[in-house]
Amino acid sequence: MSLFDEAERRPLSVSELTAQVRGALENRFAAVWVEGEISNFRAASSGHWYFTVKDESAQLRAKCFRGVNGRIRFRPSDGLLVRARGRLTVYEPRGEYELLVEALDPVGAGALRVAFEQLRDRLAAEGLFDAALKRELPLLPRRVGVVTSPTGAAVRDIIRTVTRRTRTVSLLLAPARVQGEGAGREIVAALEALNDFHRRAVGEGRAGLDAVIVGRGGGSAEDLWAFNEEEVARAIRASLVPVISAVGHETDFTISDFAADVRAATPTAAAELVAEREDEIASYVESLTHSLVNATRYRLLAERARAQEAAMSHGFDEVRARLSAARAGADDAAHRLERRASDMLARARRRLDDAACRLQPSRMSAQAGRGRVRLAVAGAALEAAGRAKLDEARARLAVAAASLDALSPLAVLGRGYALASDERGRILRAAGAARAGQRVRVRLAEGALRCRVEEVEASEGN
Repeated sequence: MSLFDEAERRPLSVSELTAQVRGALENRFAAVWVEGEISNFRAASSGHWYFTVKDESAQLRAKCFRGVNGRIRFRPSDGLLVRARGRLTVYEPRGEYELLVEALDPVGAGALRVAFEQLRDRLAAEGLFDAALKRELPLLPRRVGVVTSPTGAAVRDIIRTVTRRTRTVSLLLAPARVQGEGAGREIVAALEALNDFHRRAVGEGRAGLDAVIVGRGGGSAEDLWAFNEEEVARAIRASLVPVISAVGHETDFTISDFAADVRAATPTAAAELVAEREDEIASYVESLTHSLVNATRYRLLAERARAQEAAMSHGFDEVRARLSAARAGADDAAHRLERRASDMLARARRRLDDAACRLQPSRMSAQAGRGRVRLAVAGAALEAAGRAKLDEARARLAVAAASLDALSPLAVLGRGYALASDERGRILRAAGAARAGQRVRVRLAEGALRCRVEEVEASEGN
């Protein structure tokens, strides 16, 4: 008797059984939370994460695909206590069940804090925050770019502060969302747009940007997280002009604060940074102006007292006598100069009268008549010389034409000679070059004959 009935007699294959187990696990554990310690963490070249979640008594293999781990704000590491949410499945080639992770949070420390510290330490080790990379703000900035939300309080604070403290700084706003999904990419795009503007302006010989303010007002750690993203830090470091990071309040720190050339506690403080030096210079100039006015006033008073004292002394009489003598000498020199100028003016008028007399119309007409006679005589001589030259040239041309005509083959033909050529147009210079029955062309002085050779007569010399 069989141990199994007919329904149970067919066994399951390993693949079938594993598939049924996988279906049962995925249906039963479609969404579970598991808490444990990470070990054997490995980030594959494909971007997927592989690790084990364990406690004192058991362990569970886990996998987190690239499309999911891109949303996780920290990087797992061995020994970190985490809480993972996902679903159970079976990896059929090895028959092992595993957890497909869909969310991951650290236990104890917040995920944002862990992510912040990991990214900060990694970028610092890379040298992105080195003090040698920091650039100083220009002494008197004239055009400042601003990357922030166009509707937030930060942009209003910046505009109000700059307007109040300076009249020479202009602002160029590159709007961007400063919180929420995708805000980091918008901040990067706004920074790149400002740098493109600066590059084009400098290339065209116009004034570019002197600095860029990147920031927003206060908020929670989640609200400020866009300024903790790696792509924002790298875009700040790659900026062509110095960047001021002004995120949150004085106690808030973000990755962009470390990457920027200057950190400002608030957006208002950032605006004061770009305007403070003008205020300082204006105050300094005003102070110098007051000091100069006072010093000038004191110097005038001292010099006036010295002048009054000198005027009361005996030496001043001598000075007055010398001044009188100098004044008399100056008057005499002025009179001599006037007489000299009058004489020069009279001579100039006489020369002008002589020139006007020479340029009278009657004299000009006589000179013009004599000029026309000379011109007519010269023209006739030139015409005669031209005709002589032309006759001489014509005579030379006739002689040359006669010579050319004497040498022309057509002239030779005119004297009764003829030119014979074969069918290819080659000239026949000897009777032996033709054969009986060959067609030849005979060129005469007028026209040509096409002939057939009946007989070839060789010359007596041949």
